[in-house]
Amino acid sequence: MKYFEVEFTISPFSSDAADLLAAIAGEAGFETFEETTTGLMGYIQQDLLDVNVLQESLNDFPFEGVSINYDIRPAEDRDWNEQWEQEGFDPIVVKGGMWNEECGMRNEKCPVIVIHDGRHLPENVPADAIPIEIDAKLAFGTGTHETTRMICSELISFHIPHSTFHETRVLDCGTGTGILSICALKLGAKEAVGYDIDEWSVDNARHNAVINQVDDRFTTLQGDASILLNKVDGTFDLVLANINRNILLADIETFRQKMADGARLILSGFYTEDCQMLIDKARTLGLKLSKQKEDQNWACLVFSL
Repeated sequence: MKYFEVEFTISPFSSDAADLLAAIAGEAGFETFEETTTGLMGYIQQDLLDVNVLQESLNDFPFEGVSINYDIRPAEDRDWNEQWEQEGFDPIVVKGGMWNEECGMRNEKCPVIVIHDGRHLPENVPADAIPIEIDAKLAFGTGTHETTRMICSELISFHIPHSTFHETRVLDCGTGTGILSICALKLGAKEAVGYDIDEWSVDNARHNAVINQVDDRFTTLQGDASILLNKVDGTFDLVLANINRNILLADIETFRQKMADGARLILSGFYTEDCQMLIDKARTLGLKLSKQKEDQNWACLVFSL
């Protein structure tokens, strides 16, 4: 398989800008990245690169005063994910947002989610913690990113007061490694459907579902949000989307059409300065803001119908 190597230069450089650039380029089809002193080196299959789509995505880069330039060249043949696969990631412990307040009031024990790569096993965690093993092919979607952790935390919080969580149907938009669906299913959700534009992500999500023994309740599909209207039956009680701002603004109306009465929509993948435009757009669709949180300037919004 032939790849392009795209050298992105961020001026002025910052880690926050690099994180956002990776998220945006990921939506444009890039599979993996290496950080450089001036930006990122990104890798994409040659037949997937659409320069017009990439440029449109970068035109709305939300950091004022930051410019993004890039140079495209054929990449040498090698396994671009090899280093990440070999190194893996340190385990992550995720607690629910109601760990102190709600759980204490209800005298219930919040579950603890422990995300690991199967090699770097966690220490000093509760014996009854819920393990999620992710076969790390790419860094994004392992739980190391703030946006993934925030949504996992919201899933823990959401399932505690809902005795009918075992009846919950989950839609995972831009599923990546499948981690959000797997988290919901291991917390007791009835079923999850995830989709992604990238064939690799669909295969990897299915693989991770097998590892976590939830594949009998997890369906993965390749495509963008349009497949929800012609390939996905019924509505969902929880809709999850960890995608960049522009994709969310374009697809939120489709998400709304797949929400059951009383459903929740959990969004992340964008910065706090992007929240108001998403909130305004959601209001036009009859969605009410239930919660807003942030971590390192990354944001998470929860809406109810």
